[in-house]
Amino acid sequence: MVLRITIVVMLFIAAMLVFAATKPKTFHLRRSVTIKAAPDNVFALINDLHKWNEWSEGDDDDPRVQRTFSGSPAGAGAVSEWHGSGKTGAGRMLITESIPSQKIAIIVDFAKPFKARNVNVFTLEAAGDSTNVFWEFTGEYVYVLKVMTIFVSPDRIMGKHFQTGLENLKRVAER
Repeated sequence: MVLRITIVVMLFIAAMLVFAATKPKTFHLRRSVTIKAAPDNVFALINDLHKWNEWSEGDDDDPRVQRTFSGSPAGAGAVSEWHGSGKTGAGRMLITESIPSQKIAIIVDFAKPFKARNVNVFTLEAAGDSTNVFWEFTGEYVYVLKVMTIFVSPDRIMGKHFQTGLENLKRVAER
């Protein structure tokens, strides 16, 4: 009886692992917020990686995170590297495109807890006395995320992080 249960459990696990391997190679998430501030003000908070600690949720999760900056002071060529504990992990951000008050593209290379490369694109649109901010996040699924998405949607795993970041950005830009 125990042998049969073990075989069934092992077959179930094997089926889940094979199913995970068939999941798409890439993902795309998009979140947005309307901020009662001029595009220039919102742009400055995103385009300068030194200012991310004012609104980015990642730094709130780990008070011991260590950041270093290099490259340009802001905009294209600006680099931020971090090393933290737990889920903060370690990685590097590089602003690859910066169109004043309109768009910022950032490549994010995670080193820990697993290696991954993602692209973040912030698009800003003026809307009267406000700014509509769109945060798009694309990347390749690492295998462990494919397994996780069998049980929980990618939007649920990562979407909260982006929504909280946008809410924090709104709070900071509107004060």
